[in-house]
Amino acid sequence: MNDIDQSAALDEDTDITAVVAEAPPPETHDLDDPELYLNRELTWLAFNRRVLHEADDPRTPLLERVKFLAIVNNNLDEFFMKRVGGLKQQIAAGVHTPSVDGRTPLQQLAESRAVLAEMQAEQGRIYQALKAELERHDIRLVTIDALPQDARERLREQFRTDIFPMITPLAMDPAHPFPFISNLALNLLVTLRYPGGGESYMARVKVPISKDISKRLIQVDGVNTFVTLEDLIVNNLDMLFPGMEIETCELFRVTRNAIVEPDEEAANDLLELIETELRERHFAPIVRLEVQAGMDPVHRGMLAAELGLNEEEDVYEVRGMMAKRDLFELAGLDIPELHDKPHRPGDHPLLGNDRRNIFHIIREYGPLLLQHPYESFSTTVERFLATAAKDPKVLAIKMTLYRTSGGAVLDSLITAAQNGKQVAVLVELKARFDEAANIGWARRLEAEGIHVTYGVMGLKTHSKLIFVVRRDYSQLRRYYHIGTGNYHGGTAKLYTDLGMLGCDEEFGADLTELFNYLTGYSPPPSYRKILAAPYTLKRGILGKIEREISIHEEQGGGHIQMKMNALEDADIVRALYKATRAGVKLDLIVRDTCRFRPGIPGLSDSARVISIVGRFLEHARILYFRNGGDEEYYIGSADMMRRNLESRVEVHAPVESPELRQELRLILDVQLADQRTAWDMQADGTYIQRIPDDDKAKGAQETLIGVAEKRLSAAAKHKEKTLRSRLLSHFEHRLAEKG
Repeated sequence: MNDIDQSAALDEDTDITAVVAEAPPPETHDLDDPELYLNRELTWLAFNRRVLHEADDPRTPLLERVKFLAIVNNNLDEFFMKRVGGLKQQIAAGVHTPSVDGRTPLQQLAESRAVLAEMQAEQGRIYQALKAELERHDIRLVTIDALPQDARERLREQFRTDIFPMITPLAMDPAHPFPFISNLALNLLVTLRYPGGGESYMARVKVPISKDISKRLIQVDGVNTFVTLEDLIVNNLDMLFPGMEIETCELFRVTRNAIVEPDEEAANDLLELIETELRERHFAPIVRLEVQAGMDPVHRGMLAAELGLNEEEDVYEVRGMMAKRDLFELAGLDIPELHDKPHRPGDHPLLGNDRRNIFHIIREYGPLLLQHPYESFSTTVERFLATAAKDPKVLAIKMTLYRTSGGAVLDSLITAAQNGKQVAVLVELKARFDEAANIGWARRLEAEGIHVTYGVMGLKTHSKLIFVVRRDYSQLRRYYHIGTGNYHGGTAKLYTDLGMLGCDEEFGADLTELFNYLTGYSPPPSYRKILAAPYTLKRGILGKIEREISIHEEQGGGHIQMKMNALEDADIVRALYKATRAGVKLDLIVRDTCRFRPGIPGLSDSARVISIVGRFLEHARILYFRNGGDEEYYIGSADMMRRNLESRVEVHAPVESPELRQELRLILDVQLADQRTAWDMQADGTYIQRIPDDDKAKGAQETLIGVAEKRLSAAAKHKEKTLRSRLLSHFEHRLAEKG
């Protein structure tokens, strides 16, 4: 019964004091009780179930549904490589210590496997439903056997010329040991024998999928009919094994552990160490074997044994298409009516209509808040860097690079160095799965004479910072960009992120000291304005939560809002429970992992947790503290995870401008009010998707697209009106002179 039901159930003549007297005392909760903390792995998997729901939601355009299915499959590959691999390492090392939620590594792995099995079955069902829906739009994924003879012959010739030369079948017998199996590669296990012979032989054929060789999906005769590359190989095995009789051909795939931790303390050269780690990862232990449904049990057992896996726990049978992440190829078809309405990031209102030097604009208007992908990355951040590279008054540029697409960002840094500016770049070599790319960027920058460092020993540098020193008139002024997202032009179109361009003197002083720490040694004990991990960020956030509790207990009205990707740190969760137990209102917008449980009677009644799953990946971080009316807003790079707060270099910066605060307030309010793409967490940790009353209701992201368009249009009209006014004034003045 909810609160309304309870109050309605009281008769007018009921003695209210008697009801209160008979009510049970408020519940008391031990904040160390594991039941209060949700599990990191399981809540991350729950997030992917929400993403998978988008693939199953008929309100989502068809090819976007295909994309969401590919995203989930790609995410689960990473889950096995990072999370399952890490849990297996802990188990092998004899770790039995439970996490804050009370689960040992072995228990976490067992529960994760159960969820993964359910998700795999769900993916299979959705895949079949999508195939049927695609066929209704004349998009077909078929087997070669279903094609007409002439189409099969053309594909065979295509195989002969383009694929056959790239394939190397590897025999498996006493003279040919079991071959090395690459991570995430598709493989065919072929059993065959000589004509009339009784003995069977085995061979492995690697399916050569790559950007440079062949895509997974092969288009047939220029229409939207596709066959898979492995099916093409299977139907032409006679070329690979001429004269042999093919008995069976079965598909399999392995996933290797990506957690290979280098010993930095013993390393003389971090670059060389990361290169070694990449080589070791290639040969890392296998954590999963996927086999096609119906594989011969003997073959399945042989593969598991050869790969050192437990057949009952580590082997997953896949129905339908294996490695569904390759459906990105299908999702990219240029059929506008089957996609979301195209979105092209617009200009920032103060930058798009003003082609002056960007430093003059920042100096005139104060800090600017950038909202990607609603506002263009190229006309804001890349423009900032490009201007700095060419401006003769700019003396130095410093920057952190965690992930980048290269392109305009690196070109500007190189141009700056060629123009004689001092350029220092911190390249984080340990950005998971981007290590090889970052090594390449680092070497390219060093070859251009740029000073490249690799961060602080033992810490990842995850902060998003650009720092520019410019001679304005007779003084040096420090300009900066502080962001929540990477300097990557591609993801800036797909992720929602925030950035701030400014030239505040105290911010500049803080960033000067921070970069000196990153390239030198001792960190400052505190900063003037920024909160920086690993030294001041966590302590600062915990202090602000405590302050909110104290103010609320004195005068009420306590309110905390946090938007982030993940809430995992137990100390932060415990502090938030203390706040809600005291009655502080708490709004959490958490994309994926969240240990906090809202709605627990007597503990977190005043809290709500929502997750938003839309066309863009939510990636921005915002912190808000009401602070007795003296409100505080922060944006930054850190999620509320122990690794971010204690083992990384992260920066959160206060947003002090009233105008910029209004923009952040709008973002928070729109997301909290979302009725189309928001999910509400229940007290038990499950989620329920909000269902709008209006079928045409827009999600938060679509709403913010509209807001950005209106803001830019209003700015353009204001500029036009201002110009007209100035021209009219000018003509009136000239007429008066002549009159």
